[in-house]
Amino acid sequence: MTEVDLNADLGEGCGSDAALLQLVSSANIACGFHAGDAQTMVACVREALKNGVAVGAHPSFPDRENFGRTAMSLPPETVYAQVLYQIGALEAIVRAEGGRLRHVKPHGMLYNQAAKEPALADAIARAVHAVGPELILVGLAGSELIRAGARYGLQTREEVFADRGYQADGSLVPRSQPGALITDEQQSLAQTLEMVQHGRVKSITGECATVNAQSVCIHGDGEHALAFARRLRDEFAAQHIKISA
Repeated sequence: MTEVDLNADLGEGCGSDAALLQLVSSANIACGFHAGDAQTMVACVREALKNGVAVGAHPSFPDRENFGRTAMSLPPETVYAQVLYQIGALEAIVRAEGGRLRHVKPHGMLYNQAAKEPALADAIARAVHAVGPELILVGLAGSELIRAGARYGLQTREEVFADRGYQADGSLVPRSQPGALITDEQQSLAQTLEMVQHGRVKSITGECATVNAQSVCIHGDGEHALAFARRLRDEFAAQHIKISA
């Protein structure tokens, strides 16, 4: 039986967090730099642990004004310190609530830049390793972040996106360009199944890119995230795909 992780980015101010935590296997919780705050983090952690969902930190560039989607050129040591700070904050909350932090997945532009920039990827992987070598580093399938994690001896988890367009090299279409977001639910569903079952995705230019789909992301801030998560779970069950962190 095929097995895949189903994750969602949570704690970002959306009203569907509690419902999504009944459907996903992993939660990436915002750590305050792009969204969320201490109270939100505590509430999300409690709800995730109550539902047996694996808790992960979702660190970002310091960019609340633009939801972490502003490109930044920061020194690696600055990124290392910022990521360390954010992971540490969530890890303390998870421990206080009787759980343990399982993974780290960068957010937004930090995630996208680290997919292509080795120095940035290295700073993130180094911070994750410093907090806990047992933590899983989640990154875009085939990216520099996955390679950096492997260099530090971290377990990595390669991620694909149900609702994002892909380029021929397996990278995501930038949000500023046409085709970045897939709004048709049936198209998202078909793309997800193709990635999970066959390890490939059709790019916006028509070529197929190879992907290792170990985890599928559902954006918790999406307008129809909850309905799509339910439909995806039903389709996975019909296709004998097991959801597990």
